[in-house]
Amino acid sequence: MRNLFSVVFFLAGWILLISCGGESGEVLAPPEVVVVTTQAEKVPIYQEFVGQIYGQKDIRIPARVEGFLEGIYFKQGSVVKKGQLLYTIDPQPFEAKVAAQMSRLAEAKTMLAKAQSDLNRIRPLAKINAVSQSELDAAVAQFEAAQAGVKAAEANLRAARIQLSYTRIKAPITGIIGKTKAKVGDFVGRSPNPVVLNTISKIDTILVDFFLNESQYLKLARAYLKKTKQDLEKVQEAKTQNLELILADGSVHPYKGGIMFVDRNIDPSTGAILVEAYFPNPRKLLRPGQYAKVRAEVDVVENGILIPQRAVSEFQGIYRVFVVNDSNVVQLREVKTGPTVKDKWLVLEGLKPGEQVVVEGIQMLKPGMTVKPVAKTESTEQPQP
Repeated sequence: MRNLFSVVFFLAGWILLISCGGESGEVLAPPEVVVVTTQAEKVPIYQEFVGQIYGQKDIRIPARVEGFLEGIYFKQGSVVKKGQLLYTIDPQPFEAKVAAQMSRLAEAKTMLAKAQSDLNRIRPLAKINAVSQSELDAAVAQFEAAQAGVKAAEANLRAARIQLSYTRIKAPITGIIGKTKAKVGDFVGRSPNPVVLNTISKIDTILVDFFLNESQYLKLARAYLKKTKQDLEKVQEAKTQNLELILADGSVHPYKGGIMFVDRNIDPSTGAILVEAYFPNPRKLLRPGQYAKVRAEVDVVENGILIPQRAVSEFQGIYRVFVVNDSNVVQLREVKTGPTVKDKWLVLEGLKPGEQVVVEGIQMLKPGMTVKPVAKTESTEQPQP
């Protein structure tokens, strides 16, 4: 009897437990997933090109005459003014040449004075036939030769003085000067010693040279023609500032730039064409020799749909997203993607405006599941690593 009572008690408890578990299963809520609602918008498409930065003017400072470097009169890496003295080369050999040319000029002037005197004496005598015509012709020829000799001596003196002036090297422009390539005492102006002593750069505006392959050039040129409705040759006159410059640390230069010029031809050996852009640089942050990326708008997609990249899964080149329909049932949808725009994919096909795409909780989803969609807000944003 006691055993029968124990069995009945056990069965009653088991039935009660099952009934409680069934009631608990019936009240289980569908899982929550974070969704975004798609919307159509105008999406500009950008492309980036690696370029190198140059100064608006990068003027090399050469040693135009040979000699020993005598003095350096600037601070390396500083701003120098146009006309400021930078270097001096030992002037003594050139001063000697100037003195020698001055002596030759004085000699030529003396010969000219003598020829002038002889001509003035012979010409009246020739009029009265006191001297022959040949003597007069000789005096005229000697006078003209003396005049030419004076002009030649003056030209040689000017050349000697110009060479002497080259011993004082001055800044041709206002700009930032670099590290000197020669020291005081070096013999400059002849290989292997440096002929180019330094470089001055004007960097209020900087230039960026980058190359496009043929397909990139066509895409960019067509985008320009579509946007401006102008002939491509007008690009230089337009000066449209719609380019961005991305620096090596990933930051964006605060000043937009434009295209300075497009080269006349595509290099057949590389299949690329040179494009030069300009960017204001009022704070002198950018320096020649840096590398940066030029970002240009190459297209605009009308009625484009952008969704977060984490909402898209890819398998063997097929891109899919989970979509929650009006009945809160999950569907797996294949989509065709375009380029990425920052942290989002541009979806070209497979989605319509107003649909709910799952962005969080994807791992636990299966097609046909019923879920509770929660609209994405600032609080549902995942923290950046």
